[in-house]
Amino acid sequence: MNWQRKVNKALVRFTGFQIERAGKEPSPPPVPEIRPPADPLTDRLLEAPVFLLSPVRSGSTLLRSILNAHSALHAPHELHVRRLRVHFDTTLATKAMEALGHNQADLEHLLWDRVLHRELVRSGKRYIVDKTPANAFAYQRIAACWPDARFVFLLRHPASIATSWHEASPGKRTAEEAALDALRYMKAVQRARSALPGLTVRYEELSAEPERVTREICAFLDLEWEPAMLSYGKQPVLEKGLGDWRDKIRSGTVQPARELPAAEQIPEALKPICRTWEYLS
Repeated sequence: MNWQRKVNKALVRFTGFQIERAGKEPSPPPVPEIRPPADPLTDRLLEAPVFLLSPVRSGSTLLRSILNAHSALHAPHELHVRRLRVHFDTTLATKAMEALGHNQADLEHLLWDRVLHRELVRSGKRYIVDKTPANAFAYQRIAACWPDARFVFLLRHPASIATSWHEASPGKRTAEEAALDALRYMKAVQRARSALPGLTVRYEELSAEPERVTREICAFLDLEWEPAMLSYGKQPVLEKGLGDWRDKIRSGTVQPARELPAAEQIPEALKPICRTWEYLS
């Protein structure tokens, strides 16, 4: 091994970076096979986790808070577990795990399951609910990781989502940019809805008729409805990036939704998804 290789190996070990010749295209990391657990009873600690798939600014923090008020459901802040990664530092580590039947994705799934299970056990409840909006982009992997997962799809008028997304960070994106950015999440949720079984809930109906809608959710989850769900109380984590932190959520009770936009107020880019979600004829 020449000195350049030694230096690069040391850099990778201590910094995670390496030196490459200028103009050389970096090799993309191999994509591991995504597959269900080989032995679900051994490989998974969680039982029937619930995933709330929704676009940004769709009322998911409200619904999370409502579900967390149920005695059997633990719905913490956004967890982003799909961003947790496992790395093999040496080829020997790769070979050792392959000999055990694990690839990189398998080990990541074990990690995700363990993190969520620990959080659930600490809560003392029976089922965990994860409502991270970006999970919609990884619905196939989540469904592979937990074959017994249950999915609740939360929809909201696309133009209302875009307006709220712009208002959340008006200096970060224009109204037009907010609409296009939020549309990415809407399309991801729609792909998940088309591929997975689950229950669809609308934010406007949840706000207007919280008891009826929460009873439907409880029936879907095979749980008894509890009146405490309608007054969910103070939330322990209200922080930007981990959910909605604004006054409506801080109130501790369900608040009315904003008035729906008129057809002429809907951006052109959002009209197709409005029709798909039956907000526009």
